[in-house]
Amino acid sequence: MVLKANNIHKSYGTLEILKGVNLEVRRGEIVSIVGKSGAGKSTLLHILGTLDAADRGELLIRDTPIRSLSAKQLAAFRNRHIGFVFQFHHLLPEFTAVENVCIPGFIQKRATSEVKKRAEELLRYLGLAERLTHKPTEMSGGEQQRVAVARALVNQPDIIFADEPTGNLDSMASQDLHRLLRQLRDDYGQAFVIVTHNKELADLSDRCLEMKDGLLV
Repeated sequence: MVLKANNIHKSYGTLEILKGVNLEVRRGEIVSIVGKSGAGKSTLLHILGTLDAADRGELLIRDTPIRSLSAKQLAAFRNRHIGFVFQFHHLLPEFTAVENVCIPGFIQKRATSEVKKRAEELLRYLGLAERLTHKPTEMSGGEQQRVAVARALVNQPDIIFADEPTGNLDSMASQDLHRLLRQLRDDYGQAFVIVTHNKELADLSDRCLEMKDGLLV
């Protein structure tokens, strides 16, 4: 089991967003979470990704209780075991594709040559062999999103969280990303948890869960 969440609760003031969410994710599994806007999907994703903390409940990733980690330990754990892909790519405009992908590896203080080699291999695998030295402004939206996927993969995380990853892509680029996620699952055993409004992406998942009334159904 890559991830296990038990009885996750989250409120903002008097507004209760999550009302006891339970979720398990296995290695090599793609899980999509759908639901109406404001249902709490992104809140849950941020808690599962350790970017926010639940008010109550238990989260384990790789059997590690997240609440047991100090802030410094949590940052190191997140960098090593978790990857993120967002609707907005968050690529640094002054850096090339390779340099953007290398950043999480450098934060982990791995050898420069090792990180650069891994970044170039990923970009080639993702069909970006001709874009290694291009900056984000020189790439299409779909290409930028694939760079963001490579960045999420560079530290070989156990799980990747994706928040509306096709939200800014046209239909062709969206379909490319759908195929890519399944390919990563098949080739690397990569686990994904994806928040999406895209029905095609949700249908391609191994499991599609709906967020409704603060719970997954």
